[in-house]
Amino acid sequence: MQYKLKAPGLIDTTIHLPSSKSVSNRALVMNALAQGSSLPCNLSDCDDTEVMVSALRDMPGVIDLKGSGTAMRFLTAYFSVTPGVHTLIGTERMKHRPIKALVEALRYLGAKIEYLEEEGFPPLRIAGGELEGGRLETSGSISSQYISALLMVGPCLKRGLELKLTGQIVSRPYIDLTLHTMRDFGVSVEWTDIDTIKVEHQNYTPAEYVIENDWTAASYWYEAMALCNDAYSELKLPRMADGSRQGDAVVKYLFSMLGVKTLFETTGEGLPTTVTLKKVSARLPRLDYDFVNQPDLVQTLVVCCSVMNIPFRFTGLSSLKIKETDRIEALKAEMRKLGYVLKDVDGCELVWDGERCEATMEPIDTYDDHRMAMAFAPLCFHFPGLRINDPHVVSKSYPRFWDDLKQAGFTIEEIDE
Repeated sequence: MQYKLKAPGLIDTTIHLPSSKSVSNRALVMNALAQGSSLPCNLSDCDDTEVMVSALRDMPGVIDLKGSGTAMRFLTAYFSVTPGVHTLIGTERMKHRPIKALVEALRYLGAKIEYLEEEGFPPLRIAGGELEGGRLETSGSISSQYISALLMVGPCLKRGLELKLTGQIVSRPYIDLTLHTMRDFGVSVEWTDIDTIKVEHQNYTPAEYVIENDWTAASYWYEAMALCNDAYSELKLPRMADGSRQGDAVVKYLFSMLGVKTLFETTGEGLPTTVTLKKVSARLPRLDYDFVNQPDLVQTLVVCCSVMNIPFRFTGLSSLKIKETDRIEALKAEMRKLGYVLKDVDGCELVWDGERCEATMEPIDTYDDHRMAMAFAPLCFHFPGLRINDPHVVSKSYPRFWDDLKQAGFTIEEIDE
């Protein structure tokens, strides 16, 4: 299936984004470890969160986590400290997403985990139980989800966990988000040094937990506002916290350099606010940025800057090759269809210096990657009739994305291939 997209002349609407997937998935694990009787009231309704809800509610022997890398990593740690034997399986792509660093760390702490197929990759069989814990060193350059998974089960270990991160620490805001959420569930945890986190053996406490909306999802609306030609366009996004713990909240600063102004409307102390996006004329002639802490924003900024004719050099992209797809190669291939020649450097940088090629305008492939679909969709402002293959991949993180585009005035035509 394809969607053929046409953009509106003006954006003037209110969009209710999904609850944060990152916070939802962390809160689910901690609620389960706290033996909470009820779930947070406003969980994300995305695929990634739904597979975690089902796994933690039903606790079957074999758990299909589909394409959710987050669920695979978080639940590998969770079931390592939970009595019983569980097998975690997923999609064919999941079988090629590495998990060795996490498994080795958990085994060092005493976990019993077995690879069922290729060494270092899912599926896994886990025999859970009480683990000793103690001091552990692991690379800070691995996925922050590995580190978060270890930290979340730290309080359950008999000796707690002292985690030393070696080398460069990537996606530090996601680690801090985990620590903040742990504290919200009654756990004392802290950085004891610039590279060391310590959590003693203790119990989680069930909490009434309200989840703010998702800043990563907001990035596609920032992109739409940047690309929209009408200077009077205005967009409201409720329940977005000023000073959010979500690392991708930095999107408001990045797009302030691309002509989008963010205004916060306070609704009460400590409560999420309403964000209003407006267009301004000022923008940078070039953008260089290190995305080591915000890898999920890369696709949005790559496609937006290219179409706005803003050369860029984006670094810190090494984790993109192990996401839902190899996002570096996917971006290079799909932007070439639109006439833009991107270059990568050592698999960890993307550069566009203004080089163009003949556009083929073939449909955009999404590679079973939700963020490819959502990042490319706003380009219909510059390419009316842009076609996107397999658009339903957005359900992984933002199931209502296409409905929200329609609400904002986008025309979406369904085409059977």
